[in-house]
Amino acid sequence: MERLRQVRRTPERLLHPLRRAAVLRRLRRRPPPGAVLFVCHGNVCRSPYAAALLRRLLLSFLPRVVRVESAGFVGPGRPCPRWAVEVAAERGLDLSRHRSRVLTPLEVQSADLVVVMDSMQRRALRVLFGGDGLLLGDLDPAHIERREIEDPVEQPKEVFERSYSRIDRCVRALVEAVAAGAVRHTPTLGVESVSHMEGRT
Repeated sequence: MERLRQVRRTPERLLHPLRRAAVLRRLRRRPPPGAVLFVCHGNVCRSPYAAALLRRLLLSFLPRVVRVESAGFVGPGRPCPRWAVEVAAERGLDLSRHRSRVLTPLEVQSADLVVVMDSMQRRALRVLFGGDGLLLGDLDPAHIERREIEDPVEQPKEVFERSYSRIDRCVRALVEAVAAGAVRHTPTLGVESVSHMEGRT
């Protein structure tokens, strides 16, 4: 079974460097977004963490205001699970007050950049809202086994740690690409490397 799983994931490993290069190139060529929307299934684990991290990193280097939101496809008004709050807190992020929100057409239309966690969410975004989304996992600088960001909901703490560590890598890559785009379109803007930002996790 494990061997079969590895075979199925081989295309993802082989295609990842090409996908990552294409996404980074596209992000670096565009002006920095004024609004970023992270989307996952329930908006209680992955997308709120990614949004909280991006807000903190953007404050460290980009003087303009970037609106960062998160939403999901189901279940409004739910808090983050215990392990989501705890693992995020260990990384300096507060998810204790977060409540899930359901994605709306207006949010999709008003976002300059929509970021999703897996291909199914990307397809749903297209079918339901006529929008397109960037797969966060395509930004991962590490070698990957699968394209999607693992959903840790109802899983033990170590799964949250693994999922959030990958989100950390991907969001930092996103920030670096956005920084490059900011410099390209605003030559007088001084942008520090993400590796020197305060609050590195």
